Amino acid sequence: MVVSAGHDHHGSAVTAAGRHRGRLYIVLGISLCLMVAEILGGVLAHSLALIADAGHAATDVAGIGLSLVGIWMARRPSSDARTFGLQRAEVFAAVLNAMLLFGVGAFIVVESCLRLVRPQTTSPGLMAIFGAIALIGNGISLAVLRSGQGTSLNIRGAFLEALSDVFGAVAVLVAATTIALTGFERADALASLLIGLLILPRTVKLLRDTVDVLLEATPRDIDMAAVRDHICATVGVVAVHDLHVWTITSGIPVLSAHVVVEDSIFDGGEAARVLDRLGDCLAGHFDVEHCTFQLEPVRHRNHENPSHP
Repeated sequence: MVVSAGHDHHGSAVTAAGRHRGRLYIVLGISLCLMVAEILGGVLAHSLALIADAGHAATDVAGIGLSLVGIWMARRPSSDARTFGLQRAEVFAAVLNAMLLFGVGAFIVVESCLRLVRPQTTSPGLMAIFGAIALIGNGISLAVLRSGQGTSLNIRGAFLEALSDVFGAVAVLVAATTIALTGFERADALASLLIGLLILPRTVKLLRDTVDVLLEATPRDIDMAAVRDHICATVGVVAVHDLHVWTITSGIPVLSAHVVVEDSIFDGGEAARVLDRLGDCLAGHFDVEHCTFQLEPVRHRNHENPSHP
């Protein structure tokens, strides 16, 4: 006899990023304003550092736009054809965001190297003004996104972009001060190179995290050994195998397992209580609310593939 349990996912779900979409709209507006301001400042001041930061602001706009589209798609109702709806659309949006960021970062690095060879005359006063505007705007964005960046890949991506922009704005201000005090024009190229180098490693990390979701890797914050121990410690449970934990999208981990229980569990009609205890354990200790357990009596062990973990 086999008993299974799980939560129904029919109907739309609010994903981790969806709960913070209002914050994304605010940051989108800030990023649009900064992008226009820095493009204007870069042209007027002949500053590659400002143009580089404007390019990063443009990726913020594109990335957040993709995230909002992904959130909208993730909220579409599920169906028999797509039982989890379009929740994974958020992850695809994060992948596109990361790829876009990587391309912009590489472009900035190349252009910075060219400027180091052939420096151009800049206007440090204008650089400082627009750099200060960027610093204030991105500081506000960081404050808006801070509370949600630990729960969603898309929010985290937007937070990292704003953080990179803060460092970029600081680099612009330092370059402007250096040029004003010493006349060292290559400071502008060095600042833009720093901005590019700030973008790339964070982009790689974001891409790695999103690829892990697509490959259905175990979430980084879940200890499989601890999950296995908790399941086996449940009253009536003898062993567990075919244990899998993966992520549908940010904030929605899913677990499935074959749980071997004492034969008396079935004979005494205790299967429902065991399922309740398992579900409460996983939701309470590991924040995994969508669990599917297949209960098997000890005598069923000979029918299982011995290679299953």
